[in-house]
Amino acid sequence: MQDLLSSTKSINCRNFINGKFIDEVEERKFANINPATEEEIGWVAEATKQQVDEAVAAAKQALQGPWGKFTVKQRSNILRRIGDLILENVEELAALEATDTGKPYLLALEMDIKRAAHNFHFFADYVTSLSNDSYNQDNIALHYTVTRPVGVVAMINPWNLPLLLLTWKLAPCLAAGCTAVMKPAELTPMTATRLVELCQEAGLPEGVVNLVHGFGADSAGAFLSEHPNVDAITFTGETKTGTTIMKAAAPTLKKVSFELGGKNPNIIFADSDLDEVIDTTLKSSFMNQGQVCLCGSRIYVERSVYDTFLEKFVERTKELKIGNPFNEATDIGAVIGKEHYEKVLSYIELAQEEDGHILTGGGRPASIPKGYFIEPTIITGLTQQSRCVQEEIFGPVVAVLPFDSEEEVLAYANDTKYGLGATIWTNDLRRAHRVAAQIESGIVWVNTWYLRDLRTPFGGMKHSGIGREGGSHSFEFYCEVSNVTIKL
Repeated sequence: MQDLLSSTKSINCRNFINGKFIDEVEERKFANINPATEEEIGWVAEATKQQVDEAVAAAKQALQGPWGKFTVKQRSNILRRIGDLILENVEELAALEATDTGKPYLLALEMDIKRAAHNFHFFADYVTSLSNDSYNQDNIALHYTVTRPVGVVAMINPWNLPLLLLTWKLAPCLAAGCTAVMKPAELTPMTATRLVELCQEAGLPEGVVNLVHGFGADSAGAFLSEHPNVDAITFTGETKTGTTIMKAAAPTLKKVSFELGGKNPNIIFADSDLDEVIDTTLKSSFMNQGQVCLCGSRIYVERSVYDTFLEKFVERTKELKIGNPFNEATDIGAVIGKEHYEKVLSYIELAQEEDGHILTGGGRPASIPKGYFIEPTIITGLTQQSRCVQEEIFGPVVAVLPFDSEEEVLAYANDTKYGLGATIWTNDLRRAHRVAAQIESGIVWVNTWYLRDLRTPFGGMKHSGIGREGGSHSFEFYCEVSNVTIKL
């Protein structure tokens, strides 16, 4: 794996517009930093407003070009080829992702890259199975629906699962016949840059997929959100940024799909299998350094098994290996960057001010002097009103609280502004259905976590998002639907 690490050094990321990489503006380049080493691994070309305009114009023109005349089967073939090319380059892409994000290489390989390929393969098949609605109204009239691409879609992507979440947007966008202008997170530009090359290799016409790098305010993110020729925006990221994008998009009434923050409850009843619970809870707490919007950062444990759970959970957490992302034994890598590193540590300090007790973790590992590494941290003694229980930390930090009754834990679970994911652990079938139906969350797992079927709806309630994606729900966003009525 060390060879993979060395192969990712000195990679520069340019903007890709209308089928080609364009020259950077020298004074608008910024450094790309490896969070595990704090070393500069290349530069990124920040797009100017003119370049964003050119990217949107290329995407709009492509709708009228060959792409607009592609049959469903032709689009399906392109999608499948992109997925195949991702798998053919899986090790390179995983190495880029691990270097850019600080996550373990093996995690990037399985969670990010292989699932990214699956996104394209799934929608390549799914688009060929779609049908339109038709209704015969008492032999008086025939009504049928016609779908068409929504148009130019801006994709503003997060840094935690860069390629996976970008392909989750791009695959159904292309399947629906839309065109795209993608803006990856400024901290993780490399796999998006490689993806546009693979799209071109797969035979995607010029202008269908464009890539602009940059930041949010006064940069590419704002330029896309405000652009009059962008027809829809799909965004994954923090809630505050989502509200900013929504305000910018409002004057032109763009369609928006937002998957935002989460503070997800993990509810553990006494009748569950604790060994199974702990195996999965280690993942739902600390996978990707806790930087997954679906992580269960609030762990509620029925009081009769609270002490037993904590003892086993702490013991297993202490066994997790933290360090070099390219070491096969590594479980926990680095968090994304200095600013986020300091934010997560500030919440750990805040927890102690709120009378929280750190059972394990709490800071940088003593054996790792460089890189943005934070030990997996378990905190007890906090109240439901604690900021560390209410606010999204987005790091390897969990709070564990006891509960005494089903009614009490339901109140705790719903007592937050977020509503993205939740996990319930119980062997009582009636309780599982009863509790799941009352949790204010877009997705609820029972006796599992992070198990997804791409046909199912995905999205959040409350401050966790707007809209749903997945299967037919994705096409509802990426298509406009007209109803045609024929009087018989």
